[in-house]
Amino acid sequence: MRFSGFHDLLLFQNENTPDAPALRYVQNGAIKTCAYSELYERVQTRAAVLREEKKQTLGVLADGSFDCVIEIFASVLSGRRTVLLNENAADEVLTEQVREAELDALWGDPDLKEMLSPALVETAEGGVGTLLFFTSGTTSRAKAVVLTDASLMSSAYNGGALLPLAPSDTLLCMLPLDHVFGFVCGLLWGLSCGASVALSRGQRHYHEDCVFFRPTALSAVPALLGFLLKYRALNPELRLILIGAGGCPPDILRAAKATDARICFGYGLTETSSGVALSLGEGDPLAMTVCPDDTISIADDSEVLIKAPTCMMQGYWRHPFDTAAVLKDGVLHTGDLGYLD
Repeated sequence: MRFSGFHDLLLFQNENTPDAPALRYVQNGAIKTCAYSELYERVQTRAAVLREEKKQTLGVLADGSFDCVIEIFASVLSGRRTVLLNENAADEVLTEQVREAELDALWGDPDLKEMLSPALVETAEGGVGTLLFFTSGTTSRAKAVVLTDASLMSSAYNGGALLPLAPSDTLLCMLPLDHVFGFVCGLLWGLSCGASVALSRGQRHYHEDCVFFRPTALSAVPALLGFLLKYRALNPELRLILIGAGGCPPDILRAAKATDARICFGYGLTETSSGVALSLGEGDPLAMTVCPDDTISIADDSEVLIKAPTCMMQGYWRHPFDTAAVLKDGVLHTGDLGYLD
């Protein structure tokens, strides 16, 4: 299902599947279920509160909790520019990112909020429906990428079109929500398909959460999947594993293929709101099928070029020259190498 943004997603599910489970999470040691109708109401209520606070830009110290998901959706619906931050990053990194993103409000861990408060600005520039995700910084300094709820929902549509989930499925969200792969493929993918999303209890419970929530689908980076396989932590109900955000070592791939789950790979970037191509679990895992809204071509020097009009970033925050260097006439020059067979 294609949705124009977060409000469209929540409204549709509220009107069509109000009693279906949207989110499952743990509270006081017990699994709680939030139906799509409750999710819609909670987000609307919180968004109304945020509108009254008259702030322009909110930094969310993303802890992956139920309240965190509500805050992200509500912040976007309230018209704030919303910046996703990794609460486990070094203090100096977080301080720099708060300053760079020009935040005037924070949500999350009270101690972190107090530590970061001197970096807040008094007035900030808003941006309806915009979200900032910091790149991982593996090849250069981390940059804040400006996306929208529309581009993120288009990315979720692309994934669901190639790898659809059913309303009876449970997608386990273990990846950090401040990473675009985790946000799209750990959360929006499931909600856009009308499935249930189970929110992990955090890193200390990674070795237990699959058996605890019994998901049928899981998105994972190679290191996380390797950890789960090493400790035999995958549950028998798991039928689909989507791997992304890095190459998968052969030993992890062999172990994954030995399970009963379908193993698929995703390729994408923060700049394209996550995935632009997926391997569909048949034959060569590196043979990618391009997502419906995207076009991939190969330059003369083998660089992968991507045209993704519905999913493309608006640019790097406050860095127009960096944006112009990689985004030329609507085509993203990825710096990655590839070929078409």
